[in-house]
Amino acid sequence: MNRNYKYHEATISICPECNKRVPAKIIFRDNKVYLKKHCEEHGITEELFEEDIEYYLNKRKFDKPGTVSEIQTETNRGCPWDCGLCPEHDQHTCIGLVEITENCDLNCPVCYAKSDSGSFMSLDRISKMMDFFVQSEGGEAEILQISGGEPTTHPDIIKIIELARKKNIRYVMLNTNGLRIADDLEFVSDLSKFEGGFEVYLQFDGFDPEIYRTLRGRDILEQKLKAVKVLTMFKIPVTLVVTVQKGLNDHQLGKIIEFGMETEGVRGVNLQPVAYFGRFNKEATSDRITLSGVIHSIENQLPDVFQKGDIVPLPCNVERVGVTYLSKVKGKFVPVTRNVKIEDYLPLIDNTFAFDADRIIKKREKESVTSIEGTCSCMNFLKDMKSIIPVSFAFKSKKEKLKYINNNTFRISVTSFVDKYNFDLKSMQKECVHILTEDLRRIPFSAYNMFYRD
Repeated sequence: MNRNYKYHEATISICPECNKRVPAKIIFRDNKVYLKKHCEEHGITEELFEEDIEYYLNKRKFDKPGTVSEIQTETNRGCPWDCGLCPEHDQHTCIGLVEITENCDLNCPVCYAKSDSGSFMSLDRISKMMDFFVQSEGGEAEILQISGGEPTTHPDIIKIIELARKKNIRYVMLNTNGLRIADDLEFVSDLSKFEGGFEVYLQFDGFDPEIYRTLRGRDILEQKLKAVKVLTMFKIPVTLVVTVQKGLNDHQLGKIIEFGMETEGVRGVNLQPVAYFGRFNKEATSDRITLSGVIHSIENQLPDVFQKGDIVPLPCNVERVGVTYLSKVKGKFVPVTRNVKIEDYLPLIDNTFAFDADRIIKKREKESVTSIEGTCSCMNFLKDMKSIIPVSFAFKSKKEKLKYINNNTFRISVTSFVDKYNFDLKSMQKECVHILTEDLRRIPFSAYNMFYRD
């Protein structure tokens, strides 16, 4: 019998039944990409890997080597059993998460952590974990996300943010469901003092009460909208974080992005296709939406804003993250990737999620000098960057710079985490979002939720 697919390449995957490493193929069929794996005990299984072959193949143009990072463990059993970071991991920590409590005021059906009631981590322990993060990243860490559980239930949450701000960490994010923010103006007022290098990473799944009943266990739409309003009132930057489930809220992605672009203080939207660990069962994966599926939904729902190719693979993790930045032109946001060929400038792009205008300007100045000396042909980079960051930006005060970035830039990111069903070794080893553990290890977020979380 003739096979009904085209073979592309081999990889290593995980059998979702026995958790053993198994050989797998990346295959093409019906313009989609599938992961076909074979376990000697449980047979052959297939999983949708990507919904667009073209996006899957083109992502290689954006790939760049990972950043060297310290390791904490040795290679014994092989990925993903030696976390971490182990010598096999190929990327540093772009985002480090510290889970300061298991306590939560929601009981989300899709939660990977199964948070409910729990203890609160001490300030001393949290401080040591932050120091470990900074030390592991060579003395300066990129992004710290304070998470849980629901971190705003921690009695010392303001002190924890203050502590993080004293460390050599460039950006601090508070991951929250927003319930306390909606109801506690005094708390939000305290948050507003963290000006610059701080934002709220707000869970926001759509505009239909049924979406929240399905994903969060009850209708909390009004609290979400109030939280956004309050954060805007106190001028606290916010990113809307959307858990995307096919057939539930994928039709509202354009509406969410429009809402973000039209709301002062919302800096961007992060979209996360549902990952099938935690409380999900394996039958649900038959209705999976992938990274490229989310991108297509955005393009189809906002054709006046996004064209094909505007959302590109993130160079530090082309396997699982797509991103675009938008700049305001004549009062409207336009994706900068439309006019800037990111793949041409990979040596000049840091392995990070963070957009830092000052850092880009310094690189622009450095490359200008090397171009004059004849050692670099990067003048196009200078020209392209001027359309995003004006030359006058460098002369603005810190407050003026913050205002410019908040009012004139917007980011869209799509983060597709790895689960037991769509696991492939390359994706796992390039993941740059890492859980910081109490025993001072860095474990890739997906691996932690699959194999290390109690």
